[in-house]
Amino acid sequence: MTIEIKEAGTVSEITDNRRRWLALYVLCLASLMIVLDVTIVGVALPSIRTDLKFSETSLAWVVNGYLLTYGGFLLLGGRLGDLFGHRRLFMAGISVFTIASLACGLATTQWFLVGARSVQGIGGAVASAVSLSLMMNLFTEPAERAKAMGIFGFVASGGGSIGVLLGGILTDALNWHWIFLVNFPIGVLVVLLTLRLLPAPAAGASAGRLDVAGAVTVTSSLMLAVFAIVNGNQEGWTSLRTLGVLGGAAALLATFVAIESHVRMPLMPLRLFRLRNIATSQVVGVLWAAAMFAWFFLAALYLQLVLGYSPLQVGLAFLPANLIMGALSIGLSAKLVMRFGIKLPLATGLLLAAAGLALFVRAPVGGSFVVDVLPSMILLGFGAGMAFNPVLLAAMSDVEPSEAGLASGLVNTSFMMGGAQASRPPGRTRWLTPATANWPRSRADTTSPS
Repeated sequence: MTIEIKEAGTVSEITDNRRRWLALYVLCLASLMIVLDVTIVGVALPSIRTDLKFSETSLAWVVNGYLLTYGGFLLLGGRLGDLFGHRRLFMAGISVFTIASLACGLATTQWFLVGARSVQGIGGAVASAVSLSLMMNLFTEPAERAKAMGIFGFVASGGGSIGVLLGGILTDALNWHWIFLVNFPIGVLVVLLTLRLLPAPAAGASAGRLDVAGAVTVTSSLMLAVFAIVNGNQEGWTSLRTLGVLGGAAALLATFVAIESHVRMPLMPLRLFRLRNIATSQVVGVLWAAAMFAWFFLAALYLQLVLGYSPLQVGLAFLPANLIMGALSIGLSAKLVMRFGIKLPLATGLLLAAAGLALFVRAPVGGSFVVDVLPSMILLGFGAGMAFNPVLLAAMSDVEPSEAGLASGLVNTSFMMGGAQASRPPGRTRWLTPATANWPRSRADTTSPS
């Protein structure tokens, strides 16, 4: 069996079926390392604050510095992969992420840690933006592609709760430096395996010229939008500062659209949004990420503030949802897509997830895990396991190989923008009664950037 991988105008071959699946697992390992970064850091924030003497306001930039660059460079990273080679950009992104992780782990000052986190976000964005396109080109047969997408989707959607568990273990057993240092050997392994399992493009191959004006305007627009979102709770959503930053982001986005409609080789051809699957997947991606990330952080806060769980116990509490999600993503989801197409599994999964969220809304102050949390987790596990695969397939199915990186960057950007607000502290909730308002601050901080 021969699978063609088109990369920057060249064609490479992988004839070994086992090798292709090993390559998928390498891509999943890289994705997991990047996805769990925000939650694994969240667990260690109290220790970082104490050790480096951050103020409550400046501590937020340990998370925000990463989110700004990660969200800003996703679209550009995907397009660069189309122009100069998906494999080349993937290795560059992982290398930057790995070296920046080492710098974060060795940081002894506030400015150095925040700066290294910002660089880490650039590397993570570039690697994430092209990983889906690499996977799509590895698996061209529909049944295998659906199965591979299910595995990849499970890693992408389940990595957050794994981060809570791993962060609790590393922080409790060692210290906060190791939540970053552990990325270094993993990143080196990913680079070495990528060199072995994925074919190299022809030297000097390039499929086109970079639209510099478009790249600058869209990257600046996305970074401003992420900045406004992650600071919205603190500054106020109707404050002049928040509205001004959002207005600046909108103006830059309008400038980007104007540039793309006139330039000969656009960074993002606007005709892509006339494809129903791509347009729908972007909307679903934003709403899906906003709902799931909000549920994840609120559920973690509920388990800690109301039920008194430790970070390690919180990570274990999410295992039922992850196990169900994994079982569906890896097995049943692909079969459902092959039999019923994309629309029915996606709609069913989203309805199940919505039912799970509705159940969680009624969680009382004096609740319990079995009665008030576990049922919603089970429904969300079924919903996510069923829906995530069709969303990714819809986002990638209608594009040519020469634009697969751009499509990958688009879907990652939609998930990023949807999840950015949920990655911030959710503000006061009805659980913060007099009985819980005085809970030790370090407990609340384990899932909140500030």
